[in-house]
Amino acid sequence: MAGDQGPNVLEQNIERRAPSLPITSSEKANMIIHYYRGEMGRMASWRDRIDRTSNWAITMVAGLLSVSLSTSSSHHGVVLFAMLLISLMLLIEARRYRFFDVYRARVRKLERHYFAQALDPQADLKPDWAAGIAKSLRNPCFLISYREALFRRIRRNYVWMYVILLFAWLLKISTPKLLPNEPKTDVVFSVSEAVNNAALGPAPGWSVIAVIAFFYAAILYAAIHREPDDGEFAHGEVHV
Repeated sequence: MAGDQGPNVLEQNIERRAPSLPITSSEKANMIIHYYRGEMGRMASWRDRIDRTSNWAITMVAGLLSVSLSTSSSHHGVVLFAMLLISLMLLIEARRYRFFDVYRARVRKLERHYFAQALDPQADLKPDWAAGIAKSLRNPCFLISYREALFRRIRRNYVWMYVILLFAWLLKISTPKLLPNEPKTDVVFSVSEAVNNAALGPAPGWSVIAVIAFFYAAILYAAIHREPDDGEFAHGEVHV
């Protein structure tokens, strides 16, 4: 009985044994190269998701602007709806950007501390650079807050879409030719007329303008505000 159980216990121990770690320098170099390729693939995948969201937002802006400005029967609320839709795209893109930033940071650490040193060794190499990657692999966590990711995407892409929509909305409410059931004049002749044209359903025009002003003040703050960064953004100028 004891002789029969011995081989089974040995087989179980062999199955539970962890794979052997690289020992020689060539094995370690080969492992790092394959790991780098894997991280590059994940980073590129999340970058593609970010670009897709931006493309969707640009397509929606172009489509809704063509609908709003091509005919006077279209309400100015179409432009406001476009602002709402690209805000939704912005929220989705900020979430995706946080994932992308994790893999981008790992790739940049390998490039700065390993590959760059292999090509041109310098004295400022940090000996513990690999510990940061190992910590991230053992316990993956986001490196930036959702707010910071939101601000970065606004600063990179979305501020320009919001500016285009703002100009289109101002043109819509200040040009009677582009409004339904209005006299075919070129422009409004007073601020009160523009305020009245900004009305949205039961909401008076002044309240709609106040909401838009507050919203764009927040967009302007996000586009201008920059937080101190000691991460990968502190090294180089080519960043997403």
